[in-house]
Amino acid sequence: MAHAGYMLKIALIGDGNVGKTSLRERFMGRGFPEKHIMTIGSDFSILEKTIDGTRFLFQVWDLAGQPMYKMVRKNFYKGCRGALAVFDLTEKESFDHIKEWVDELWENNGEGILPIVIVGNKSDQIDKEVSEERANAMANYLSEKTKEYGYEIPFISTSALLGENVDNAFYTLGRSIINFKKNSEPQITQSYTR
Repeated sequence: MAHAGYMLKIALIGDGNVGKTSLRERFMGRGFPEKHIMTIGSDFSILEKTIDGTRFLFQVWDLAGQPMYKMVRKNFYKGCRGALAVFDLTEKESFDHIKEWVDELWENNGEGILPIVIVGNKSDQIDKEVSEERANAMANYLSEKTKEYGYEIPFISTSALLGENVDNAFYTLGRSIINFKKNSEPQITQSYTR
């Protein structure tokens, strides 16, 4: 018997080398990659998960973070329902670019403001340059733009290396997209059956 669920195209955005691919690999159940391989343009994976009794087919687009791919990235935002905006807790510069990444997503997805979750990766590292207080302040600042849509942006600290909070980040985004769209559209996305 076929069961309906939700298909969600989501993007992983943020500077290069912050751990977007590692987060995706962990979420896909593939473990932690032993060495860094730079994403060229984009890469995507599909995974079905059940959250709170609802089936989701996550289409996860891992977008290259290097500035030279900015023009190419614009095409991959179309159809996105939300994003994880990822920065490296040990690299302040990657955190400073989060607002630019969110603006890029919102300007190029074709629908405007969408749910995001701010993710501070590499929580297992000792030499953090970004405090939880600063990350929460950024989430609150960006939430000023989303409150009129009934949505506040959360911050989640993760470790792709240890697998800590990785599923939580993706599940939080999935729940947020569903709640966000229930308030604004009768049918949130394409449903799918298997």
